[in-house]
Amino acid sequence: MASVARVALPCRVPYRIDISSPPNDALDRLVQLGALDIEPVRDGLAAIIPDGVTPDAVAGALGVARVTVSPALARDSGSVWLVSPRAVCIGSVLIAPPEVAAAPGTLRLTDSTAFGTGHHPTTALCIEAIEEALTIEVPDSVLDVGTGSGVLALTALMMGVPQAVGLDIDVDALRIAAEHARLNNLADRLQLVLGGPDVVGGAWPLVVANVLAAPLSEMAPVLVRRVRSRGRLILSGIPWSLESEVRQTYQRLGMRHIRSETRARWTVLVTQASW
Repeated sequence: MASVARVALPCRVPYRIDISSPPNDALDRLVQLGALDIEPVRDGLAAIIPDGVTPDAVAGALGVARVTVSPALARDSGSVWLVSPRAVCIGSVLIAPPEVAAAPGTLRLTDSTAFGTGHHPTTALCIEAIEEALTIEVPDSVLDVGTGSGVLALTALMMGVPQAVGLDIDVDALRIAAEHARLNNLADRLQLVLGGPDVVGGAWPLVVANVLAAPLSEMAPVLVRRVRSRGRLILSGIPWSLESEVRQTYQRLGMRHIRSETRARWTVLVTQASW
């Protein structure tokens, strides 16, 4: 009978398993079990397993006597689960941890608690929308509402936008974003402010807000005022089922819908000021 080495785990969250000397078809079997991530490690494989699959079921499916179970580390506010940090390519942008070898021009992000590793669909959708906007015209500045790790503001700066302002209501997120700005030699071009769009004045030619549907709807009147004439507003963090509701909220405030795109049940809205 399969045995399992255990450590204490929190309830109802994915967990990590490590397998020494796995069978040749272990990768296929783990995929069939619904593994959230799989990575080769020394002498074996590591995987993130959904909480609905027991360690005994994993060991049985693999035909091994033992799997080692340990807590998994959540990223992007518990929505992304990876065995370990790794590089990710989004459009022309490569995002990588500092310890991973990568070419010059790579955006370096530490493994932190702030949202915005690059692995979440909403981050990818926003970066692609920013890159699309910059092919039309490079604005003189960008406002990033809910900046988190700073990934969207820093991406815009690396793409050639001269200045960026990042807003967040989380002090720790701003600290992490500042660290990432220094790490990428962009600290002199990124201003970080505690609060939401009501704490700053003025208007920007490009505004990005990757938060959630409810706060997007709540802050819509003030957020729209932060968009310059004919400026572009990129919204994400929106479940696909709420896309119509959020879109209509902003259309009523004068934002013209350019396009929507959904990936893994998350949607990005690209809009433009009609004034």
